[in-house]
Amino acid sequence: MDLNTIWFILIAVLYIGFFILEGFDFGVGMLLPFLGRGETSQETDIKRRVIINTIGPFWDGNEVWLLTAGGATFAAFPLWYATMFSGFYLPFLILLVALIMRGVAFEFRSKDKNPSWRKLWDLSIFAGSLISALLLGVAFANLARGVPIDANMNYVGGFFCLLNPYALLGGITTVLVFALHGAIYLSLKTTADLQERAQKTAWRLWIPALISLLLLLVASYTYTDVITRLGVNPGAIPITGIVAALLAGYFIRKKHMGWAFGMTVITIAASLVTFFWMLYPDLMISTIDTAYSLTIYNASSSPYTLRIMTYVALTLVPVILLYQGWTYWIFRKRIKAEPETLTY
Repeated sequence: MDLNTIWFILIAVLYIGFFILEGFDFGVGMLLPFLGRGETSQETDIKRRVIINTIGPFWDGNEVWLLTAGGATFAAFPLWYATMFSGFYLPFLILLVALIMRGVAFEFRSKDKNPSWRKLWDLSIFAGSLISALLLGVAFANLARGVPIDANMNYVGGFFCLLNPYALLGGITTVLVFALHGAIYLSLKTTADLQERAQKTAWRLWIPALISLLLLLVASYTYTDVITRLGVNPGAIPITGIVAALLAGYFIRKKHMGWAFGMTVITIAASLVTFFWMLYPDLMISTIDTAYSLTIYNASSSPYTLRIMTYVALTLVPVILLYQGWTYWIFRKRIKAEPETLTY
């Protein structure tokens, strides 16, 4: 296995980690205004504080996976980075604004007790989470489908070229799966009424998320070259993802939420593995001429650069994983509706 393939796999792992960890994060944000409702404004505020506190210690660390993936893409495959970020400039700009708006909301919400002030930032958390999840799904679906790239490795399509039916289905699927993932996570991190609401919401979201996943799988046979790359039978990994999605519903029904969370983790991981498997060895597929596609070879850095990066990654990545694992262990307990213990 050469260094180009190794870095393709490492970047895939970074995006898989991001989708799994930030997936429940975005899901919690999207569910905030719906699950965080009480009979009085004070009760509503406490419920929403509980919900936000479930992801409070983790959300910024989870976003680091995206930053690292972007940095690794720039260093290992600079031409991929240049073509993708210039071609997807407007969607990525909107994504950046959504992430900033969401991050600021987490920090600013508790600075003032005025209900209007807190409603504003609650809306920002919801909108930032929804927009981010939607645009990520749209972007990855477009990479799987292919985009117009010319002989000079320049994206020559417009903004609305990215808003095709397949990409929008990818965005909707990401939103629904992340919302399901977030609801299950909330059922594991809250107590009493909120826990029960989260379990019921997970059950309601499961069928739409499953249908959307199946539609995306079927649409992939029409809009992508999955048959050429993987054959009619896509293999064990995609099938494992669908089976895990089915089992998630079974475990939600039985209220075995830990197992259900594990199933959504497998579903997301299998979906991303399938995506990168479909792509390899391409990075961006040209719909104008496949000879113009960016691959792990014609878009990569020099072998020397990849070798130095490999040494750095092997040294630092295990440390980062240990630190983040330690963080999740320290803040593993459920969050209770006790205002004096809530930070956000």
